[in-house]
Formats: sequence, C-alpha cells, structure tokens
Amino acid sequence: MNKKRPKHLSLHLIKLPLAGFVSILHRVSGFILFLSLPLLLWILQSSLRSIETYTQLTEILQYPLSKLVAIGLLWAFLHHFCAGIRYLAIDLHLGSSLAQARASSKWVLAVSLLLTVLIGVKLC
Repeated sequence: MNKKRPKHLSLHLIKLPLAGFVSILHRVSGFILFLSLPLLLWILQSSLRSIETYTQLTEILQYPLSKLVAIGLLWAFLHHFCAGIRYLAIDLHLGSSLAQARASSKWVLAVSLLLTVLIGVKLC
C-alpha cells in the first residue's frame, strides 16, 4: 500500500479498448446529428418550396465540400444506428460477454464504414 500514485492522470497514455472508441464515436455521431438537424430541416423545407430552390440545392450539392459533408453526415447516421443496435442488444443481455462485446464493436465499425462507402458511392 506504499505505492506512489500519480497526482495527475495522463489521459493520452491510457489505451482504450475498441469498445471504448465505439462508445465515444457513438456519442460524437449523435452530437453531430443533433447539431446538423436544423440544417437538414432547412434543406428539406427549401427543396419543397419550389422547383427553383430545389435546383439551387442540387447545384450546391455538386460541390466536393458539400459531398464530403453529406458523406460525413451519412457516416454519423449509420454509425449511430449500428452502435445503437449494439447497445440495445447488450441491454437485452445478448452479446454481453467480453469476447462478444469486442466482436460486436468490430462489426459496428466495419458495417457502418462499409454501408457509408456503398451508399456514398451510389449517391455521389
């Protein structure tokens, strides 16, 4: 019990498991979706207002930066969705062992990135 404990915890030295990264990304993607909701609702409202505003929005969405933002929002949605299903399964005590939790976190990352690439290529 005479161990000298550090006064300050160095967070950059802590190695998070993959499930920890998935959890952090789940929170970040939810925050991104929450912040982008007013913009997405405005875009939807503008696209339904008239044919002129719809064509203006389609022209704006042709820019590479717009496509990058759209793909980022697509990833945020898909990752949040897949991780949410994972957390619901864990809450139902399905896949709650350590090995299953590690495997499911790998699946969440793989599936969300794969779906983002597939849908992103199709849309852009």
